[in-house]
Amino acid sequence: MTTAEHLDTIDRLLAQEFPKEPVRTVDSSSGPGFHLVHLSRTRHFWDDDGSGRIEAADQISAEYGAITQAVTERWGEPQVFSLGTVLERGFEGEAIEEPWSELSSCTDHVHLWRAGERWLVVCVAQWDREAPYLLTAGVTVVDPP
Repeated sequence: MTTAEHLDTIDRLLAQEFPKEPVRTVDSSSGPGFHLVHLSRTRHFWDDDGSGRIEAADQISAEYGAITQAVTERWGEPQVFSLGTVLERGFEGEAIEEPWSELSSCTDHVHLWRAGERWLVVCVAQWDREAPYLLTAGVTVVDPP
């Protein structure tokens, strides 16, 4: 997908109502107060000798840079919000609201903009070392923890 297509997806997320109950698909999750969607993904790294991972990281980094630049042009400078302590707090038993719990389990930081009444989040997620890199965007009314 192109940056313009990613922006169209983000615009739809910003306008979309939130579901009353959690909903999950292969490329998205939504629930009360949030939507997350994977804009792009690399391949899995099950049998990778390392070279494919470097190429994929370069590809997803370029897409991440392009979308964060485009969103910055619309919404201003982002906050870079660390999720490391959020994950730790969840492990210690604190209830972390979604989408922050999900995000903290697959990335260490997000770019975060205030878009009217909602927060707009963009990050690169990866669930484990062999999983693909996922360029992810989200919209939420839940303040960062």
